[in-house]
Amino acid sequence: MGTIDTSEFRKGLKIEIDGVPWEIIEFQHVKPGKGAAFVTTRIKNLVRGNTIDKTFRSGDVVGEADCEEVQCDYLYSDGSAWHFMNKESYEQFEVSGDALGDARYFLIDNSACSVLLYNNRPIQIYPPNFVVMKLVDCDPAVAGNTATGATKVVTTETGFRVAVPLFITIDDKLKIDTRDGGRFIERAGK
Repeated sequence: MGTIDTSEFRKGLKIEIDGVPWEIIEFQHVKPGKGAAFVTTRIKNLVRGNTIDKTFRSGDVVGEADCEEVQCDYLYSDGSAWHFMNKESYEQFEVSGDALGDARYFLIDNSACSVLLYNNRPIQIYPPNFVVMKLVDCDPAVAGNTATGATKVVTTETGFRVAVPLFITIDDKLKIDTRDGGRFIERAGK
């Protein structure tokens, strides 16, 4: 494991503090008129997902996190764990529902995704930016109400609930944007 000086900080850099991997979300080098320079950062805990503000003195050194992002195929869920396969090594592994968080709602059997490994252990799953999902629960469509912008909540095949326009029916497939917590984009056929 290498070390990183504060002058090398950049957005997206993964660092290790007290044995925990963090990602730099924002940073700013500050040189006050008096006193020593410092770097203010906003960092995200890659295991828990929480974000904190942390200040480093200029010249401080932190560890480089042993993180690697790999391309995987999501295979299936057995109810308690989600199973993946590394596309390069064909190694299979499982991740618990708690560790997946909301990403579990955007994983369709046999779909591609990215997995962040820390010390060769999966800590974050990145589903594709857009997924197409079938509906399993939907109120009947309401004709002629498209101009009002009114919506209804439907349930997808993964259990994800999303607001959609009133004209959507149970036979429709939905294109969902996964990047901001899941947002309806468009109808994607039947």
